[in-house]
Amino acid sequence: MSDSPEKLSVWCAGEEWCPITTTASLIGKKWHPVIIHRLLENGPSGFNELKEDVDGISSKVLSDSLEDLQEKGLVDREVINEQPFRVNYSLTDLGASLEPVISEMAAWGQRYLEEPTESDEATQ
Repeated sequence: MSDSPEKLSVWCAGEEWCPITTTASLIGKKWHPVIIHRLLENGPSGFNELKEDVDGISSKVLSDSLEDLQEKGLVDREVINEQPFRVNYSLTDLGASLEPVISEMAAWGQRYLEEPTESDEATQ
């Protein structure tokens, strides 16, 4: 990453709560933090690899999420001209800079979320 981080242009830049809402708008959708986490953990990945790594996500939701993350400047999409045709997704410097946020979200969840019981799993 460069020494001077990329700045985001947002409507609330002068408000003290703006950094929180800006971060939430970038990663606030259900699957966004999970996708970023998987790319942080595993590095660049193809679509099918990501779908496998993000258990429970549909192909459409993954595709829409990746497109949204690309538009927000968090994920890069690289077309690899090989047979068979492949696309690799990776984090941009801005996306990778979310690592402490994603790690803290995971740590908080580990501290405060209960493990599912066998009866919980049977009802799903």
